Amino acid sequence: MNKNWKKNIILFLASQTISLFGSSLVQYSIMWYITLKTQSGIMMTISIVCGFLPTLFLSPFAGVWADRYNRKTLIILSDSLIAISTLILAILFLLGYDSLWLLFVMSAVRALGTGIQTPAIGAFLPQLVPEDKLTKVNATNGTIQSLVMLISPMISGALLTMTTIETIFFIDVITAAIAVLTLLLFLHVPLHAKALEKQTTSYFIDMREGFTYIRNHVYVKKFFLFCAFFFFLAAPVAFLTPLQVTRSFGSDIWRLTAIEITFSVGMMLGGIIMVSWGGFKNKIHTMTLSSFMIGACTFALGVVPTFWIYLIFMGLVGIAMPIFNTPSTVLLQEKVEADFLGRVFGVLGMISSSMMPLGMLVFGPLSDIIKIEWMLIGTGLLLFIQGFFLIGNKVLIEAGKPISKPEQ
Repeated sequence: MNKNWKKNIILFLASQTISLFGSSLVQYSIMWYITLKTQSGIMMTISIVCGFLPTLFLSPFAGVWADRYNRKTLIILSDSLIAISTLILAILFLLGYDSLWLLFVMSAVRALGTGIQTPAIGAFLPQLVPEDKLTKVNATNGTIQSLVMLISPMISGALLTMTTIETIFFIDVITAAIAVLTLLLFLHVPLHAKALEKQTTSYFIDMREGFTYIRNHVYVKKFFLFCAFFFFLAAPVAFLTPLQVTRSFGSDIWRLTAIEITFSVGMMLGGIIMVSWGGFKNKIHTMTLSSFMIGACTFALGVVPTFWIYLIFMGLVGIAMPIFNTPSTVLLQEKVEADFLGRVFGVLGMISSSMMPLGMLVFGPLSDIIKIEWMLIGTGLLLFIQGFFLIGNKVLIEAGKPISKPEQ
């Protein structure tokens, strides 16, 4: 491991934070621009689908690229792709071409960039960080991302009232350029082993090898199966709570802002808890605690009658997220061979970007027939019961045990 790993990880996380901030500003401004212009649920759905589908289709390919090529270069290329497309969009808007379909195309291009970037970053971090520091670094990264997600809607909203959407596009171009230059000029990391080899197999053979690896790796297979059900059942608490609040507590904007902020603050607190605590010795125990918390709180969101109590449970769901995400990411980074990491994270990206929208296809239309409260009670119970699958599975418990260090 590089002696300068601390300097490298600070540079890397700083560049990614700057880039993410610009991207979040644009994402929120596009969302609000469409909402204010159309006030149409269908238009919002099209925008969300454009933001999900490309990631879903690209993830398995991006996973292969992350294993074959220089991961730093892939992160730079995806940042550049997003920046150039944003720049083109800003210029088109300035020239008076401001059709909604341009924003949908933009959402899709940005999703392509995200699809390339996510597996590359997941696989790149273990190249930068010693194994025993992965929990701390992943938790820190999650906390920073939560902070960005907390402030960017506020700043984006403020900017939209003071200036034009084009200005926000240009801010994103500048932040992406800073991130790219930081990585290009200052971050020097040796290539991982597979990227140094001459690639003799085709993409599809590599991709098939990745799927075979997951199928034969009992821990990864069982964990991914758990994730698929988890993401599906989490769709109502993730997407339908704003609609529930509007119907049950009132359609004031401050209420919707309050649940977003409470959730983001919860996620930041959860990240800080994971940085300082690090979780139980067995990572599966930490993930089980989080599953029970998310299940119980989802159930509670279906039964609490008062809005401020509702906010407390929403904050607790936020706290539980990093308590699950951090150990689950670190376990993959520890258990999966370096040459397969990109593909494994690619498939995880595919599961998360397909199961939640799939959940919405089921629960979304149902929410017009059944009270959202009933759906939260039902999915909350199922999420809670699913926690027993984690704690009761010998393979997962065995995988979660701390890695014993060889004698010096």
